[in-house]
Amino acid sequence: MNENLTLHPDGRTTLRMQRRLPHPPAKVWRAITEPQHLAHWFPAEVTIDGDRIGYGEGPDGRITEMNPPHVFAHTWQDDELRWEIHPDGEGSILTLTHTFPDRHGAASFASGWHTCILALLASLDGRSTAPYATVQPADFARIHEDYIAILGLDPVAAADDTAVRLERQLARPADEIWHLLHGGDATPGTPPPAAFTAPGVQPGPVTRTETGKLLEYDTPGGSVRWELAQGTGQGARLVITHSGADTSTVHAWRVHVAEVAATVAG
Repeated sequence: MNENLTLHPDGRTTLRMQRRLPHPPAKVWRAITEPQHLAHWFPAEVTIDGDRIGYGEGPDGRITEMNPPHVFAHTWQDDELRWEIHPDGEGSILTLTHTFPDRHGAASFASGWHTCILALLASLDGRSTAPYATVQPADFARIHEDYIAILGLDPVAAADDTAVRLERQLARPADEIWHLLHGGDATPGTPPPAAFTAPGVQPGPVTRTETGKLLEYDTPGGSVRWELAQGTGQGARLVITHSGADTSTVHAWRVHVAEVAATVAG
């Protein structure tokens, strides 16, 4: 599979994924546009009524292009999905472009679509398919971390002479991450657990904690704030803000965030 990201001036991001399927375009077209076939691999319960497309919950989307058996495009909340099918010998080239506002969620989207396309291929082959929800967390976490590397998702969202801010989608829920990092050992007035520090950062006492959500501590020149919030897909979004820092700390935090992600992925 070929994957890449495009960042747009308006802040939106497009994920492009492509795979060759050993099935003719007409058969692939039915699999991606007919609800009875979508039920075998798509991550939501789809209904289609005219140019409206429903996903079982949340607002309906709108079909923006339908050109059988080549192009099927539709919206899903704030996202845009475009499926293109091109003949390739006796098979097809399937290209998915997914445009969304959350760049840091790209690895979660890619992991999900990777899993779905495997189920799509199994369905086309006539093999049994496992629902998206049955994928084991450890397997999904490993795929997610692979896509972080493939897509080049650097966690540094901002860095200047007064602060460093890193944002990174993780592959586990916040409560599991908090436990793995020993967040429960943090108490105001005492040093933070080692997992919440980075080489070269001199941690002062913890100033605030919220279980599974937040940990703050002082440093000689400012403060460090860890936040675990709702992320894209099955995991939490980690945001680390180190105020009073400078750009020399970026590398240390980048390496440490990669180590945390590896610990979370298991």
